[in-house]
Amino acid sequence: MLPAHDNATIEEVYRARTPGSARLAEAARGLFPSGVTHDGRWLEPYGIYVERAAGPHKWDVDGNRYVDWFGGHGALLLGHGHPLVTEAAARALAAMTHPGANHPLELRWAEAIQRLVPSCEKIRFTSSGTEATLMAVRLARAFTGRRKLVRFRTHFHGWHDHMTSGWQNHMDGTATRGVLEGVAEQVVLVDPNDLAAVAELLATDDDIAAVILEPTGASFGMVPTREGFPQALRALTERHGVLLIFDEVVTGFRVAPGGAQEVYALRPDLSTFAKVVAGGLPGGAVGGRAEILDLLDFRACEDKGEEKIGHPGTFNANPVSAAAGIATLELVATGEPCAKANGVAAELRRRLNELFAREGVPWAAYGSFSGVHLFVNPNGREIDPLAFDPLALPYQELKARPPRLVHRLRLALLSGGVDVSGQLAMLASATHGEEEVARTVEAFAWAVRRLAREGDLVRTRR
Repeated sequence: MLPAHDNATIEEVYRARTPGSARLAEAARGLFPSGVTHDGRWLEPYGIYVERAAGPHKWDVDGNRYVDWFGGHGALLLGHGHPLVTEAAARALAAMTHPGANHPLELRWAEAIQRLVPSCEKIRFTSSGTEATLMAVRLARAFTGRRKLVRFRTHFHGWHDHMTSGWQNHMDGTATRGVLEGVAEQVVLVDPNDLAAVAELLATDDDIAAVILEPTGASFGMVPTREGFPQALRALTERHGVLLIFDEVVTGFRVAPGGAQEVYALRPDLSTFAKVVAGGLPGGAVGGRAEILDLLDFRACEDKGEEKIGHPGTFNANPVSAAAGIATLELVATGEPCAKANGVAAELRRRLNELFAREGVPWAAYGSFSGVHLFVNPNGREIDPLAFDPLALPYQELKARPPRLVHRLRLALLSGGVDVSGQLAMLASATHGEEEVARTVEAFAWAVRRLAREGDLVRTRR
């Protein structure tokens, strides 16, 4: 049910609904920078504090229920608390938390990945997606003997030093604060979808070890990949002996059981995974050609007289994450979760655009697979939500999110019982359905009317 506070502002409505979260947020400010433990949870004046979750919903400490499109930052393709996943994790937890030794579940987990992603001839587990991309870059440099990495502006690959420039800022590739200039200098940035720029780089610079990308585009398609681009990039890298790394941390097991590489019918040299791969628990992996992963192999390196790449990691292949990952991937393998989530997202995009057109809101919902992105038109373009083409716009506009509008829109949606990410993105799960879509569209209708009334949104007609 939408809030009935007709004369209150958006923030007043939000504060009235969330006094418990306000108290916890005040305490958190004395414990954490900005009072949060992840940049994506930053919200003015404060974010909600969640007490429990199930399926497509979560409940805050004040008892408010939300349709959850945040999706555990993309990890929860099966929704919150899928019984088969939680039961598997509970059994593993009861048996052991950390054996400090090899265990059978790690084999089953790797085999589940290999069945879905044939390019993963060998696999190494990590604790996060950031660790996976860091290892992929190290492997690529060691295997090729080259130093440089090519990245696409706006594509996100974690927070380690090679990946901080060119995502939100420092689009010129200079080092962000705390990163060594020497590290940043070995990363070459090109614009999204710019195959000609990559071709020129590979033709003129023989020190490039690898090209890495989010295969469906930056931030799961917020800046989409053009049709045919991944295939052309694969052919180009093969021609020059450059490794191709698919960052499938979000796309892996979400866009299709075999990830984006199944959809595009190609085989990268290395792939990185997290989120869905561990069933919503901490965990990640890097997989790829056996001869590349052999750089982590004691015997293979000794036989070749080569230095082995060291890779400890206290929680690599943790048995509880492994159990959750196995259960999740077995369900994903049926194809049903991906198909359901993709269908729900397409329906939500359609109905939001119909709402925007009806309300005279110059915004658009777009995306692919199970993702929904909001274009909030920072430059005031004349657009038709029902005929929006994100590829016709520069990436700078697609990624622009005016902070005040973002915070106020999120407050309004939360007041209407809907949670979306700070990038104004929504990730569907296999548990979302008609009820959640209808409630979300209703919350958006309330939100855009309130934003217009309070001067934060100019509608083309009323």
